[in-house]
Amino acid sequence: MTLESLGNDKLHISNTYVREFLAEFLGTFILVSFGAGVNAQHVLSRGSAGSFLTVNFGWGMGCAMGVWVSGGISGGHINPAVSLAMAIIGKFKFRKVLIYWAAQYLGAFAASACVFGVYYDALNHYDGGIRSIHGDNGTAGIWGTYPSEFLQTRSGFADQTFGTMLLLLCVMAITDPRNMTPPKGMVPFAVGIVVFLIGATFGYNCGFAINPARDLSPRIFTAVAGWGSSCFSVDNYWFWVPVVGSHVGAIAGALIYLLFVGFHAEDEAAYDIEQKQVTLRDLQGVQNSDFSLGTKQCDSSRF
Repeated sequence: MTLESLGNDKLHISNTYVREFLAEFLGTFILVSFGAGVNAQHVLSRGSAGSFLTVNFGWGMGCAMGVWVSGGISGGHINPAVSLAMAIIGKFKFRKVLIYWAAQYLGAFAASACVFGVYYDALNHYDGGIRSIHGDNGTAGIWGTYPSEFLQTRSGFADQTFGTMLLLLCVMAITDPRNMTPPKGMVPFAVGIVVFLIGATFGYNCGFAINPARDLSPRIFTAVAGWGSSCFSVDNYWFWVPVVGSHVGAIAGALIYLLFVGFHAEDEAAYDIEQKQVTLRDLQGVQNSDFSLGTKQCDSSRF
């Protein structure tokens, strides 16, 4: 008996809620591990081992890997805003929202702790053991997002709302079976490309959180790991902006997709039948054309 078969027999969990909790925990853990990891590498090397491009790529591919790992069990939300938006439009059960949220926030916190442990020596080398949020040796931004000095709170809220709206609008399209859905195994990669694009185009203002778990849990971790409560009070209590803005944007993105595209798409089965009918008519037309041509040729041969 192999280890895998033994695990399937003895360790298999039949409770759907527990299985989905574990999948969302692990998927979000992977997302934040790669994301915070690429941030740490860029910041702690003072830019010599990374760039703005690699940061966006790391978050995008980290998202893809997280969805790949968890998608088969839980759907691969790995984002509280996605779970809430899907529930509001009726594509997800409301009773599962809190379970998914708990898994996502805990997974992000665990990942934050792991990245801190891996880069602990590099962090001390960088700031001399004196933790700060902003300034030349500021490192809190490795985990949470913070606004640029020129950004006003209302502009930051609009930024987070707009970015997450784009995320959900694209995710809705990618996962809609009536639209140009990619092959099932490529869906995570497509979602990762969307995250990469949002970061590459709207990451300058305040770091494109677009995911409450990706921001709030790491922020809580930094608050208890040496950066203090200033992680919440700094920048005019910025912490609520990526959380609330992401939820508002996700709901808006899902609704916009439905209003502009989703409500007007043909049912998948009806679409397949229609396509088959069109193909059949085309074939019949070709056959009739060939028969007529052959008849004419036969008639002309008499003269």
